[in-house]
Amino acid sequence: MPRDRTGEFEPEIVKKCQMSVAGIEALYAKGVSVKDIQDHLEQLYGIEVSPTLISNITNRITPLIKEWQSRTLQKVYAVVFMDATHYKVKEEGRIVNKAAYMVIGIDPDGYKDVLGIWIGEHETAKFWLQVLSKMRNRGLEDIFICSVDNLVGVSEAIEACYPEAKIQKCIVHQIRN
Repeated sequence: MPRDRTGEFEPEIVKKCQMSVAGIEALYAKGVSVKDIQDHLEQLYGIEVSPTLISNITNRITPLIKEWQSRTLQKVYAVVFMDATHYKVKEEGRIVNKAAYMVIGIDPDGYKDVLGIWIGEHETAKFWLQVLSKMRNRGLEDIFICSVDNLVGVSEAIEACYPEAKIQKCIVHQIRN
């Protein structure tokens, strides 16, 4: 903050005595590179920040992400939806396909909970088995109904971790198939 002997300076981006870097963290969370965040802040706000500062700010959220990813899950979910969304991502200067594996659960009280998001190269039953094993290790003991696409081997992966779970093929995927 600039020196202000008369106390009249009022910052526009971050108010006095306020430490807010949510904008930088949000851009980073969306996959924007440090260089692009730096350019964005300069173009939008006219401020210059070093890549080191941006990295230091974004490194603060890494422990929070790891804590969320390893949190203890409820013992039982009435319904669990499992699916992967495919994205094109810039990696090492080239565009590659990635799969974001997402698991959403509905607990016995009817509340939704994102149980986890994992990134893989492409959707496979083997990766789903790893995801299910991780959820079991985080405390999820039983699933009543598992809604999945028609990917070969997913039903077997579910049965390996949760043998009592009923498997429901997603209606949208059934119609497509």
